[in-house]
Amino acid sequence: MRRYFESLRPADRSAIDSVPDGLFLVRAERAQYRWHVQKPYYQIRFAVLEPKHLAGCLITGRLYCTARAMWKLSWFLRDFGYDTELLGKDEIDDQALVGLQGVLKVSHTIVHGISVLNLDGFAPLSRWKELSPAAAEDPPGSEVAS
Repeated sequence: MRRYFESLRPADRSAIDSVPDGLFLVRAERAQYRWHVQKPYYQIRFAVLEPKHLAGCLITGRLYCTARAMWKLSWFLRDFGYDTELLGKDEIDDQALVGLQGVLKVSHTIVHGISVLNLDGFAPLSRWKELSPAAAEDPPGSEVAS
């Protein structure tokens, strides 16, 4: 019997370059809780909304649910507008995660020959205009009046 394991081959540089490090406006497409003895986590698939040239690209990352990593999961939930009532009860509904939108900062690292995507930061959807790479290219006051 043969089994296919995607991470078995050496790191593929083209996969790393498909979505570069940086800031993206994203929507959560799928969220799955994965139980692991030492490090349970949520695997979340994001669809890139902006920048436009990367729209439709998928980013899949992990948010760990250990006591030491709970701050990052809380940060994601708060900034992406998760239901405050459920958050107040310390509950996560996997289906309620789907459709959440916000700003995601990612970076890539190679660990033991395997490309690893890091979810480095989050921000509310309302901050995209000021944080987007396009905003960095246009200095304040350079907007053209219509």
